[in-house]
Amino acid sequence: MQIPAETLSDGVILLRRWWAGDAELLHRLVNESLDHLAPWMPWAVDGYTERDAREFLTLTRESWLAAETFDYAIVAPDGAVAGSCGLMARIGRGGLEVGYWLAKAYTGRGWATRAARLLTDEAFRVGANRVEIVHDVANHRSGAVPARLGFTRLDERPTRLPGGTAATGRVAVWRKVAPGGSSLGGAPRGGGWVRG
Repeated sequence: MQIPAETLSDGVILLRRWWAGDAELLHRLVNESLDHLAPWMPWAVDGYTERDAREFLTLTRESWLAAETFDYAIVAPDGAVAGSCGLMARIGRGGLEVGYWLAKAYTGRGWATRAARLLTDEAFRVGANRVEIVHDVANHRSGAVPARLGFTRLDERPTRLPGGTAATGRVAVWRKVAPGGSSLGGAPRGGGWVRG
């Protein structure tokens, strides 16, 4: 697979790589929405410090260089950062997982769906044979995103990762196969990541 582009846009929202200088902005964005994020995001349960933001941004840079995770800021039409999303290489060879969250003030506008669509299209462009979205079974708003994008709900399973304060310990798994793919599993195309 190739490395994803550093910016993506659909003409309404822009996804851009997180920058090292975004710590204060990220800290403020998360703290304005702790009550909204803590039910589903374990990193928001006990508060979120500027040090947490700096550590996330350092990890984001390292993970991008290691071709493990590709994290983006979601930028609203007015230029404000509205949330975060990313592609994660953690579902096995040939597949990428999409994750997303929006700050409370930016929900209900379809931007999580737009971000997930951009990431899914980019995943297929760089050579993924399948994309998955995984969310807590009680997080119905998050689950509406893959449904809108034509993903197939595969199953429900115990979570492998910690959840937030409302987490049930069970996640729904949705999958979309690359255009021309013959099954939900799909055979991996190609090998590792290629810098392009």
